[in-house]
Amino acid sequence: MNLLNLGILAHVDAGKTTTVEQMLYQFGGLRALGSVDKGNTQTDFLPIERERGISVTASSVTLEVNDLKINIIDTPGHVDFTGEVERTLSVLDGAVLVVSAAEGIQSQTERFWKALREMNIPTIVFLNKIDRMGCNPEEILQALLLELSPKIVPINIFTNPGNTNVSVAVCHISEDSILELCENDDGLAEAYLENGNSEGAMTSLSRQTTDCTAFPLIYGAAALGIGIPELISAIETYLPASPPSPNGDLSGIVYKIEHGTSGKIAHVRLFDGTVQNRDTVTVFRHGAVPFQQKVTQIRRLAGAKREDAGLAHGNEIAAIYGMTGVKVGDMIGQELHRSYSKIATPLFSVQVYGQDGKENQLLQAISELSDEDPLMEYSWNPNERELVIRIMGKIQLEILQYLLQERYGIAAEFSAPSVIYKETVAATGTGTERYTMPKPCWAIVTLTADPLARGSGFRYESAISGSVLQHRYQNHVEIAVAEAIKQGRLGWEATDVLFTLTAGESHKFHTHPMDFFLATPIAVMKALEDAGSVLLEPLVKLRLTADEALSGKLIGDIIKMRGEFDSPVVRGGKLEMEAIVPVATSMDYAIRFSSLTSGQGIIKSDFYGYVECPLEIGTTAKRRGVDPLDRDKWILFKRGALS
Repeated sequence: MNLLNLGILAHVDAGKTTTVEQMLYQFGGLRALGSVDKGNTQTDFLPIERERGISVTASSVTLEVNDLKINIIDTPGHVDFTGEVERTLSVLDGAVLVVSAAEGIQSQTERFWKALREMNIPTIVFLNKIDRMGCNPEEILQALLLELSPKIVPINIFTNPGNTNVSVAVCHISEDSILELCENDDGLAEAYLENGNSEGAMTSLSRQTTDCTAFPLIYGAAALGIGIPELISAIETYLPASPPSPNGDLSGIVYKIEHGTSGKIAHVRLFDGTVQNRDTVTVFRHGAVPFQQKVTQIRRLAGAKREDAGLAHGNEIAAIYGMTGVKVGDMIGQELHRSYSKIATPLFSVQVYGQDGKENQLLQAISELSDEDPLMEYSWNPNERELVIRIMGKIQLEILQYLLQERYGIAAEFSAPSVIYKETVAATGTGTERYTMPKPCWAIVTLTADPLARGSGFRYESAISGSVLQHRYQNHVEIAVAEAIKQGRLGWEATDVLFTLTAGESHKFHTHPMDFFLATPIAVMKALEDAGSVLLEPLVKLRLTADEALSGKLIGDIIKMRGEFDSPVVRGGKLEMEAIVPVATSMDYAIRFSSLTSGQGIIKSDFYGYVECPLEIGTTAKRRGVDPLDRDKWILFKRGALS
């Protein structure tokens, strides 16, 4: 039996979870059809998901159709949980992107489509809710062709849209779609353009779907079960599946972590080989030394259920117990080089307050939850008893507050969200640290910091050979640099900077394994200080559609928010405009915009990037912990001698 690991993606409320429920009901032996409104679907099984009617975690279920086993991963659609989707993308063979025929292309629709294209994941589009009153499926199709891809190919048709009498039927590929397919298929082009022969169109669509140069589209109404058989047929026909691969060298990736009554559970997509109970596997992590982990139990995933399996083969997804040291993104068996698409960027931080006497329990709980969501990084300042986390938005905070109470019995409160700024270097700077006293110790490090183009992120290179400084110590330097830049001279994470190790020295007798972890942060801070720091603030791109009469008010709002905008375009009495605005001034603008347009306007928001910001407009951050430039105190701290 062939295997297909399939992701279901959509903007929130597009009908994604209902689509999965219907797939299970019609083809998976599900006896009773669940409902999001009733809170009894298979993939939204957490109490908070059923209460709120939204997915907050990626959930897996299995469906067998003919000779195909489909591992379906239902992903969250709300922007606050985009990190779950980002992590899931790395394990998919194919995807279904659900689009609402009522709301059309929404911000998450575009974000997910871009990520799927960047990662070359074969994709089927399911145009849902064609039963919704007032919908216009044909208009949405034209928008999809214009805004996403002209190679989206409808393979069924609809009648009576906008009411419960809607129906769909299989159709031949249209002439316009055949011409689009011809652009990537010389054989089809020759047969069709010369003889009008389109018999090879379906075969061409199948190949081009696998190649990510074309994308089948299915019309449907999931709430009524309409279009689901056609969707399943398209998944069987167009998306690439593979048999289990048990015989090669073990390789897999951890894409999700959860904590249950049996301890830490690693959700793993295997690509090759076999892993079974009681195996010891090697774990690879970027920037870290490989380490060993013991597998105690392997289970198959089925929504809230976990079925004992004992082993798992390549191309399967499994829940592995016992690997307490793993994190999301870790690779097991061997190191893999896979592409990723960055679609989630936490832009806010909050301070977390727990009950008196429960600080340690709160810290442990946040640590576990950060394991499950690596984007929710946290920092703990023991001197000031201050716990700060990074978040995507307010809905995430509500879910976090619920989890802390229900899972850990902690009643937590949060400060108001603050914008996360970053910093970079103004010029090239150099920092050297000679840590040779008090012995036994010896670590000499010289680092150069060079500015990079905006959006480049952090990079590290070594310009010296292993004969100058042993590779194990160079690895320590690399790890220490990545950790040190989380707090630059302005208190923010340093980005768009290249750190180069230009000199280093150890001692045969005096160097302790931890010496370079102590010396490197001092060299980093010296290099940043020498280079000079520049504050960066985050921006978002807004796309606004509203009544033409609101033009003046919208432009006034953008100016007040320190934004920049393109000239508005007016079509049929509707104004469309794009603007780039700081996150700090636009945090609650969606609420104001909805009020201004009486809920009739459309606002789409996407992270745009970081740009320079004057210090008097932005803000610096208080340093957490000991400053490495306070050298004596830093050495005492790292050597465990600071009270």
